[in-house]
Amino acid sequence: MRLCDLGLRIEGTALEARIERLHAELAAAGLRFRPYTWLSTDWFTPEGSTGFAIPFYLAHPRLVRLEHAQMLEAEGGTHEWCMRLLRHEAGHAFDNAFRLHRRADWRALFGRYTEPYRADYVVKPESRDYVHHLGYWYAQSHPAEDYAESFAVWLTPASRWRSAYAGWPALKKMEGLERILLELGGRRQLVSSRDREGSLPTLRSTLREHYRRKKASYGRPVPWTHDEQLLRLFAEPGGRERRERAANLLRKHRVELRARVSTLTGHSRYVVDQALATMIARCRELDLCCVRPSGETRLLAAMLLTMITFHLSRGRTSRFRR
Repeated sequence: MRLCDLGLRIEGTALEARIERLHAELAAAGLRFRPYTWLSTDWFTPEGSTGFAIPFYLAHPRLVRLEHAQMLEAEGGTHEWCMRLLRHEAGHAFDNAFRLHRRADWRALFGRYTEPYRADYVVKPESRDYVHHLGYWYAQSHPAEDYAESFAVWLTPASRWRSAYAGWPALKKMEGLERILLELGGRRQLVSSRDREGSLPTLRSTLREHYRRKKASYGRPVPWTHDEQLLRLFAEPGGRERRERAANLLRKHRVELRARVSTLTGHSRYVVDQALATMIARCRELDLCCVRPSGETRLLAAMLLTMITFHLSRGRTSRFRR
């Protein structure tokens, strides 16, 4: 089936109620601005647009299940996750509506908006210069995302950001952003757009083609070079003692390992699963066995999988796009 023939609408779905809640949160925060929304293939706010796109699969439970089956997760598939993403994208749309990034006080808080976006960025988990909202230290990826994450934290009801970030340099950003938002809250926006880039009714590719392209967008993995690390974690078969095969243990705990490493690295579960599948296949080829207690083995396997995921996913697109 073609995407344009799915006949999906936001009206009458759980998405409609969540967008209404977003608008209520904006009103409660004293902001007059209301972003518009449309269905497309991903979460994104086009440059200069005062609205944003939402993935089409969130408009129907069967399509959420299909997304899970194809990509091993559905971004925004739960109520709380969806609200976090709605607040983040609303921040981008608000920026466009008032051209915030052109203001000197915005640049003083977040940096140069014109810095290039990078597919991969080096994170500093210990840094207190950034807030945490979507996870994966996403605020560190670009000044625009630092702002959008800060906007979302500020907008979240009962977030208690003043106490949560007390003593952090990030608190000064939050306080500076609040001054800007309260200054503009009741004003009419400077920019109003009607564009709906990539709107679902204009997309003539089929669901099969869509997922084929989505998977291909992650690129091709680089060559495997991790036998030495596997041999440190596991052992080659020998002796009379019967031990669990490493491939069997990894396969048994595949869902747990995939979720843990995806949360830690920010890579999609699909990318992590590809790395894990390669790891399992190599363990089977080497006929490796477990030599440590199961809990310790799973923890060390997650650490090794994290390293392998970063290595095998070089050059792939990141999980988030503006």
